[in-house]
Amino acid sequence: MRFGKEEVCVFIPALNEAPTVGELITNFRNHGFTTIFVMDGNSIDNTAEIAKTAGAVVQVQSGKGKGNAIREALTTIQSPYVLMVDGDGTYTPDDAEKMLDPLSRGYDHVIGDRLCSPDPGSFSRLNLLGNQLINLLFKMAHGKDLHDILSGYRAFSRESFTQMRLYESGFGIETEMSVEAVRNNQRIAVVPVHYRKRTGTHTKLSPLNDGLKIATTIYRLAKVNNPIFFFGLMGALMAILGSLVGVYVILEWLQGIDHIPLTILTVLLIMVGFEIFMFGVISDLILGFHREVIREIQLLQPPKK
Repeated sequence: MRFGKEEVCVFIPALNEAPTVGELITNFRNHGFTTIFVMDGNSIDNTAEIAKTAGAVVQVQSGKGKGNAIREALTTIQSPYVLMVDGDGTYTPDDAEKMLDPLSRGYDHVIGDRLCSPDPGSFSRLNLLGNQLINLLFKMAHGKDLHDILSGYRAFSRESFTQMRLYESGFGIETEMSVEAVRNNQRIAVVPVHYRKRTGTHTKLSPLNDGLKIATTIYRLAKVNNPIFFFGLMGALMAILGSLVGVYVILEWLQGIDHIPLTILTVLLIMVGFEIFMFGVISDLILGFHREVIREIQLLQPPKK
């Protein structure tokens, strides 16, 4: 790395991680990291006490959820570089320098890819399939393959974080950070990391409920990042629905049965679907023009010293 470890804050959002957080902090300190900040989400066990004893600065968050913890912590952290890691012991400090190295080479945001070589049993088949589908949806919606957008192991400069507009309060925060990094045209590196089986603590993620929320977040955020996908998908679904109704109307008409109201509905659905799609095309053109203007403004700015 081209910067010292004293310039890095290891940030650990934690909730009821008493079995793992102490050892995690100790291992980071053994790797030479002296600034470790734990945002405790009002744990009902002794997570905060263990973290303090291990040498971390601990703050109890005022809100609820991981998203709120991250936003609140970054108003406190002043270090120029942040290494964010979950407190459940699934990530290892052995990968810390590998995560931070791209920042010294000019990258803004680094994502630890858990899916490349997870330990046996660290993912259930359902979780692994869900992660793969979510990453595929992200690639389609936002035009960039980040391999593992739900990873909780990230490194970023504090400056790049201030560019992000984050609103998610829960587990959708990693997705939102990934979208914002793409939207702001940040240089993003993906680094393979080890992912170990969770021990001592139970996952707080509900595969189905939270997976649906995350997928919804990916689609919703595409409205400002890739409007042709957002409106195009909506328009296509309406047009397909109209076409299916139209097929039914034609089949009935061939049997001598008229469905005037359904015929009108068919035409309306197809027309509205086409108009929504065209709105997406126009929005995409406007977005492209906006990005070009921003790029020209950035080129005119003097280089940072």
